Amino acid sequence: MSGDSDCTRTSPSAGSASDSELLPDRPKYVCTLSPDLVTKAREELQEKPEWRLRDVQALRDMVCKDYPSLGTCLDDAFLLRFLRARKFDYDRALQLLVNYHTCRRTWPEVFSNLKPSAIKPVLESGFVTVLPHRDPQGRHVVCIRPDRWTPSNYPITENIRAIYLTLEKLIQSEETQVNGIVILADYKGVSLSKASHFGPFVAKKVIGILQDGFPIRIKAVNIINEPRIFKGIFAIIKPFLKEKIANRFFLHGCDLNSLHQNIPPMILPEEYGGTAGKLDISAWNELLLASEEDFLHDFSELVLPCDSSPHDLLVSGDADEKQCDDSLRGMKPQLYYCY
Repeated sequence: MSGDSDCTRTSPSAGSASDSELLPDRPKYVCTLSPDLVTKAREELQEKPEWRLRDVQALRDMVCKDYPSLGTCLDDAFLLRFLRARKFDYDRALQLLVNYHTCRRTWPEVFSNLKPSAIKPVLESGFVTVLPHRDPQGRHVVCIRPDRWTPSNYPITENIRAIYLTLEKLIQSEETQVNGIVILADYKGVSLSKASHFGPFVAKKVIGILQDGFPIRIKAVNIINEPRIFKGIFAIIKPFLKEKIANRFFLHGCDLNSLHQNIPPMILPEEYGGTAGKLDISAWNELLLASEEDFLHDFSELVLPCDSSPHDLLVSGDADEKQCDDSLRGMKPQLYYCY
């Protein structure tokens, strides 16, 4: 995934043939999609195998022309993530790529020293894991359990770091790039004091990353065991959600039958009325921790061009922080009321 920008070594107008001659060290893309997934990508993402490398080259040329100092990887496989996430719309894929780098620049608490070993306590707590089996649509299920977090042990940003690394690992798979993921969030035992850590400023940044700053397709968010306090939490989140994403939230309460309509019991652990055995976090933790060297290689220092327009930035800085702090003061009565 990593690598210095190749823009200084080739002209933005160079075609794919001359580009490959100038840059023989760039990994050659080999499609790993099954025939069924190739068909699905064509139908849902407008991905045409015969045009795939042409589309990648077009995005590469746009990066080199408009953001020559972005410092991004320009490998075929890496750029394909952004094209697939935006259904091969060049302009939207380019903006997503810029946002991806902008997020890393504007939130150092999350992105500094980002590697699996740095978030080992979060992984060991079981705050976030990935179920071992995909759902019938071929989607991984990311399980998030806020009750596993003790705020006195580490700040909420550590949880966000763990989620981000989990998504980075998942998106390496072309199957996930096409099928997307499903989120299962268990809010059992979430108290008012814990909820207060997730104010509008944090909410806006997290949702900004998931919606506009990361190349992954979130197909459903299933909330289980949500307490009354969740009404206040969702009131904080909803203003930042696009309608398309908001419609993919499903609140099940304590009704496991309702959950099973979205996620079949055969892939769920016993804790959620499933038949896949006890929830085991060790396999995913081992996989993520074993990827340490890959992440160290991938997450090199990323720098945005100094002439970036404010419209290119996902987060605009102090003004947004002040606005969100003001919003938090307005939201707190809702949290207390719901609690």
